[in-house]
Formats: sequence, structure tokens, C-alpha cells
Amino acid sequence: MMRTAADIRRMNSFAVVRAIHANGGASRRELVDITGLSFATVAAICTKLLELGVIAEVARKRAPAGRPTATLSLNPEHGFLLGVDIAETYVHVEAFDAALEPISSTQYDIDTHERSPDQVVERVKSAIAAERARHQGRALLGVGVSAPGQVDQVGGTSVFAPNWDWHDVPLRDMLADSVDAPLFLDNPLKSLAIAEMWAHPERRGQDFVVLNLGTGVGAGIAIGGRVVRGRMNSAGEWGHMVIVADGRACRCGSRGCVEAYVGAPGILQTLREAYPDSPLLHGDDQTATIAALAAAADDGDPAALDVIERTSHYLGIATASIVNLLNPDIVLLGSWVAELLGKHLLDRARTHLQAHALAVPMAAVAFELQHPRGNSVSLGSATFALEGYLDSVPDGTTDPETTPRRRTVG
Repeated sequence: MMRTAADIRRMNSFAVVRAIHANGGASRRELVDITGLSFATVAAICTKLLELGVIAEVARKRAPAGRPTATLSLNPEHGFLLGVDIAETYVHVEAFDAALEPISSTQYDIDTHERSPDQVVERVKSAIAAERARHQGRALLGVGVSAPGQVDQVGGTSVFAPNWDWHDVPLRDMLADSVDAPLFLDNPLKSLAIAEMWAHPERRGQDFVVLNLGTGVGAGIAIGGRVVRGRMNSAGEWGHMVIVADGRACRCGSRGCVEAYVGAPGILQTLREAYPDSPLLHGDDQTATIAALAAAADDGDPAALDVIERTSHYLGIATASIVNLLNPDIVLLGSWVAELLGKHLLDRARTHLQAHALAVPMAAVAFELQHPRGNSVSLGSATFALEGYLDSVPDGTTDPETTPRRRTVG
């Protein structure tokens, strides 16, 4: 799709904001070096952002010659953002200041028998209301919402959430009356990828993949500093790649998918099939069973380690497909299953990854646990809201710079 002058201006503005955030503050000259934009473009963007209060001068350094250099930082007092993580088992709403620092959060569990659109939306509205009440008097700049499954980012619709059997749910419209600020909808895979870039600036120069291991399974992908979305915003559905022909039934309607073996329900099924009388089983309570499995593995329990080895086998094979296909710099294991089982899964899965990946891309890739700072999906969702807010902010330039002199921040 051809980019318009307005698109380029917005991209330039966002590149400057991301560079300021990544470096904890920067001068105009430093921003030129980081973003590759011309000094005139950076200066015009900064002037406009200063006028609007999005950034502020926090210090002045005396230069060897000429005028002192001003250090610019995001202005945390400019307002706040909400990042909403609608997960399979909970709703997490987190408030961030305009510098994307977390300031408070509210989380409610979702009952496995109460997952209709109306029921889930009511939980989200309640959590949003709780956060709004905590920050009365502050301007709400925007709300980013992450919903599982395939999401129409432009139309604001949950197109298909297989684990909940949602089809074409007008989620943004259903939430619109709960906030008097712009709403931005996406899915957790995209949120995880962009959160990784904001939380770890070195990622912006890397091609990386964040594997979301939870109730659902997917991959947040970033290439060349940009999140990969695909034509219909459904890129990253790694969890629904088939790794076992005619294997286990998956909730997407297919059989043998990655998710059916390495997602939380799949791990529970492996445990039930191999050890039907195991005391580690807590009915359908995924969180309790995975936590028990992790604790038992810590103690060297043979059954727990066997289940983890079986899971790692499938995880390693499935990850090898990503390594062979994308040749990334790094693959990260993230989300709550990885937080609980990651230290047991990682080395075992790496063995199977090495056995199935091609030698050249395998030699180049790092395979690690993600180290999130708080809820990564909420952070990513809040950055979508910030990006949307900045979309409405002109950068003050009349001739957009289409070709930076160096590689942009992204």
C-alpha cells in the first residue's frame, strides 16, 4: 500500500517518540543520529510535540561551543493510557502515564463457563471503570484493547476467537460507551511484539519472534523493526500449524495443531493421557495444574518431567519451523505457561530445535525466555493507544522526509 505524506509524517513523529523513550531522553542532535531523519525534520517534530505537551525539556547540557543542548523526555504528566489484556482466563487493565510507565492495574478472572461476548465485555468495562476512578482529573489519551484470536484492527471486530467460539463480535462498538477516548483493538501476538520493542530497545534492530505460550498459542513476529501483520492482520497463528498429521483435535476445527500439544489444555491432556490418576491434575483448572506440574518438576518428580519432555519435543519441532522459515535473530518464550514451566522447557526444547532446524539459521538464532516487565500484552496495547493518539498529532513539517539518511528506529 502506498504511503501518503500524512502517513510518513506520523511515522516520523512516532519514530522520534520511540527514540526518546528508548534512550530515557535525548537531545535533538542525538535524535537525528538515532532515527536517521534530518535535523530540520526532527526539530519540527520536537517543536510540535513540545507545544502539545507530549514531550518536555528535562535538562540542558552546556556544549563546548554554541548554545546549551536541551535533553527531551516524554512528559508523564501529559495524560494516561489504558492497556487492556483480554486473555482466556482473565481480564487485565493497566494504566500507564504518557511516558509508558505503569501506574496501576486491575485484574478480574474470567469463569470458564462465562465467556459469551456480553459477559466478557462486562468484565472489561468493570476493570476499565476501576482504573478510570483511580485517575480522575487526568486526561485519558486512549485505550488499547487486546483480544484473543483473529482481530480486525481497522473495523474493531473480533473476527474469530476459536477458544471461545466467537464469530464477528463488534468488540470496539460494545466497549465504546465505557470510555470517552479513542479505542484501538488488536490481538495479543501483535501486542507482545511491540511491547518487546518498547521494553527492550535492542530488539528494534533485530528480527525476532515471541512465542505466546498460554491457553492459546501464537507467535508475535517483528522483522526489520516492524510488527508483521499480514494481509488480514492474522499473521502469527503459529499455534494452528499442523505438526501431527490427523493428531489431536484442536479448538480451531483442525487436527494436530501446535496448540493442541503445547498450549495449557494440551499439556493437561498429555498429563491425563499418560498419568490419569496423577495428583497434579486439578480438574480443568489450567493455572493450578500447570503450577503443580512446575512445582513437581522442581522436585524432580518423574511424571512431571516426562510430561515436560513430551511437551518440549513438540515445542522444539514447531519452533524449528519458525527458525527455518524466518531466520530470526532471537526466539523468545513468553506468557504465563512459559513463566511457570519455561526453565524446564527451554533446554529440552532447544535439543529438539537443534535436531530439526537447518544448520545455518540455527547457528544464528538465540532461543531464550522472555523477561517481561509486568504485563507485556497490556504494555503493547497501551503503545497502540499512544500510537493512535500520535496519529492525530501533526509533526509540523510540510515536506515529509521519505528516505531517512540511516535506518529508522521502526
